[in-house]
Amino acid sequence: MNLSSTLVETVSIDYEDFNESFLTCGTCLCTYDSVEHNPKLLPCSHTICLECLTRIVATFARDSQFRCPICRELITIPQGGVQALPPSFLVNQLLDLMARQRREVVPKCGSHPNQELLFCETCDCVFCSTCTAGSHIITPSTGNQGTHGAEGGASNTDRNSSNSDHTVIPFSIAIKRMSEILLYKANECTSKLDTANETVTKEMHKLDHRGDAAYEEVRLLFEEVVKAVEKRRDEVLLDVKRKKDEKRKVLEEQLKIIQTEKTEVDADVEKMQHQVEVRNITKKISELNTKLDAVNQLSEPRENSYMVFCRNEEIHYPEHIKQMLKNVGSVKTSKTFPSLCRASMETSIANLETTARIQTIDYNGKMQDHGGDPITAEVIDEKGNQITTKLNDNEDGSYSVKFTAKGVGTFCMKVNIFDRPIKDCPLFFEVTDHNSPVLSFGSKGIKDKGFIQPCSLIVDHNDDLYVVDTGNSRIKVLSKNLDFQSHIFNENLEGRSVTGVCLGSSGDTLVTVNWRTKTITEMSLDGRTIGGFSHDDMIEPIAVAVNNNDEVLIADNGVGCILVFESCGKLKRKIGCKGKNKGEFKELSSVCVGPDGEIIVSDTRIIVFSANGEFLREIGTVSSKDGPRGRYCGVSVDRSGLLLAARMEKAKSYIQVFSLADGSLQSVIDSHGSKLKRPTGVAVSNREDNYAYVVDIGHDCVRKYRYK
Repeated sequence: MNLSSTLVETVSIDYEDFNESFLTCGTCLCTYDSVEHNPKLLPCSHTICLECLTRIVATFARDSQFRCPICRELITIPQGGVQALPPSFLVNQLLDLMARQRREVVPKCGSHPNQELLFCETCDCVFCSTCTAGSHIITPSTGNQGTHGAEGGASNTDRNSSNSDHTVIPFSIAIKRMSEILLYKANECTSKLDTANETVTKEMHKLDHRGDAAYEEVRLLFEEVVKAVEKRRDEVLLDVKRKKDEKRKVLEEQLKIIQTEKTEVDADVEKMQHQVEVRNITKKISELNTKLDAVNQLSEPRENSYMVFCRNEEIHYPEHIKQMLKNVGSVKTSKTFPSLCRASMETSIANLETTARIQTIDYNGKMQDHGGDPITAEVIDEKGNQITTKLNDNEDGSYSVKFTAKGVGTFCMKVNIFDRPIKDCPLFFEVTDHNSPVLSFGSKGIKDKGFIQPCSLIVDHNDDLYVVDTGNSRIKVLSKNLDFQSHIFNENLEGRSVTGVCLGSSGDTLVTVNWRTKTITEMSLDGRTIGGFSHDDMIEPIAVAVNNNDEVLIADNGVGCILVFESCGKLKRKIGCKGKNKGEFKELSSVCVGPDGEIIVSDTRIIVFSANGEFLREIGTVSSKDGPRGRYCGVSVDRSGLLLAARMEKAKSYIQVFSLADGSLQSVIDSHGSKLKRPTGVAVSNREDNYAYVVDIGHDCVRKYRYK
């Protein structure tokens, strides 16, 4: 056993010793107080209590002087007697201090009352140094010496570990420290509980406020419904009253006419009662006969009393209104617990869109399956600038945050739900400029996963890949996830000399170019020959493309130009020529067609022509004092106008992404970790907007990359 213990020296003041040394009068050995034993400071700096000084002066004073009982120095009695001597401020302060302090109990060993217990911080045990013979390890010879030999802590095996240093302090100090730690932790816990109480109370106030707001919104909504119903009711009732009044008015006018006629008849009868002239009576009878015809017309009401309200019987209004009000809205709540929600993120690459996924979780740890939470997200770069973000609710309990970092460095993403941060927020992440492949397929060989000199590829509308496996005289078909599908064989693929492939104008055929036989072949997707042609002007045709006009574009390195053919094989025109000037070729390698029919040719730089063959611009020019450095080996354009170009230089190969419109460089695919050797073909996906495929003849493989 090799156990070394370090005894830490600490200040431990014995209460009795301290009282005797500093708070007790040296003459009468009584403890100082503020009455009879009031401490007085003598000119010699000694302190004597007032009672002792009064007795000494009364007994030994001569000529208003007496000697200090401690140092025997002659002391002059001041005017006013010993009462006038100054008090000992230091002793009084010590008295006040000791009065405020709790008298500490020093733990003692049960077997050795005069031995203070010690505490080992390493072993977490209490022991008596006498019981354990100077150490806190219980040995057979010392184990029965007392009940307090060594208590608690680690086992003997742990305590006997060799070459370990142990820190030993008095147990009283350990208790005091632990009490302080306990108090600190208790205060910390109380503080956090206070904060939690404040936070929950605040959330309750928010809940009350939003509940009241929702209540008020519902009340206003139904008030609007009630007002609309009452308005329509008043309109219908008013229409009933209006139509009734119209009918009544006609009938009332008819009644007035009847009353008028009746009055006239009564008046005529009254006059005729006293009439004796027969002629006059006869005349009046004739008039009454005429009036009877008019009265007969008045006997029938000129308006009828028919009036009923016709309901729309096709609609059951109580049920219709019930259904309509059922869809008026609902009270939306959420059980999302922000501090359990988490964010995950793919590798963030500079200049490429990055997507972070936020998964919401409730208090019980269950993933949420619906969206609608008020969520905010912001991304900040190293300089403190905020990056534009796009937040999307996936409506399945998850959210997507998309952004594009324009540089490398450490970025920060902050996500809040209900204005509360999610787990591990803020999230710090690194943005890199290295773009590694997402997937890779193939190696040198002749089997399903084998390539020998793959040199070109194309992607169809379903994102299936067709890779020219030149050395195996076949075309390999892969899925968008680079899973092997099948092989295409054709007699025109024989001879290991097919170097280019593209889709036909209809998108459901393949067009290949054979540099050795100088033939262009169109075949179905299962390898059946549909047609083809050759031409005497072709010398070394290496790449092919078909535009929207069904014209076949051939990049011929021997001629040093682009040959434009009709689909029947008739040569229409030539574009460009060999040379060192702008728009002239040095070493053609690939050709493709842009969104607006642009003809894009890869050479030592990328040359862009219009659909009619007019030179537009050059892209990606890299020159040195010895001339152009490196060359482009494959080009492809996506629907948004981004141009991808495979570039080979002496020491490295990579893919550049340009804007076709202005030629500006957007990003670079360096294939970090899986370096490209000789990339000869590039194609972009049609369904997945941000993926590209590269064929590497140097590594006999195909790789998939993100490029935006």
